[in-house]
Amino acid sequence: MTLEELNQLEETACIKWFEQTCAVQIWCQKMTSARPFQSASQISTYAELFWQQCRDKDYLQAFEAHPMIGNVDTLREKFADTKNTAASEQAGAQAADEQTLQLLHQLNHEYLNKHGFIFIVFATGKSAAQMLEILQQRLPNDTETEIKLAAAEQLKITLLRINKQLQTEGTL
Repeated sequence: MTLEELNQLEETACIKWFEQTCAVQIWCQKMTSARPFQSASQISTYAELFWQQCRDKDYLQAFEAHPMIGNVDTLREKFADTKNTAASEQAGAQAADEQTLQLLHQLNHEYLNKHGFIFIVFATGKSAAQMLEILQQRLPNDTETEIKLAAAEQLKITLLRINKQLQTEGTL
């Protein structure tokens, strides 16, 4: 998608495009209404501005759109061979050992049971061990704190997705 194409999309199609980057309806509507964008950096500026205007219920809507790292087999597959994944997403990543995978699985479920939503972290460039460490640090937090932390991580994910969507067509 080029910037020009994004600006010219019909409203419903534009909302759907932004839904691919973040599942919050009010945010997608605001992003669509902010067009035309003059640059990719302006999109990022609006994305951050409108994200800050969201409420906890909106953040929870975004979190629900993420799949939880559900089982140990999924974790094994994700971290088994980092050579098969994009270098930019796996900078510094190493294959995870079985103990790390088991603990990630267990603590992801504990986090969900405690907070009522899945653990959200900007995983690009992080190894399983690094994500486990972050999860262990955040698990004791109260839910209000975790919503704020997860929302900040979600914004990073959203901005990356926007940039990837536009880069696909050589816009950036």
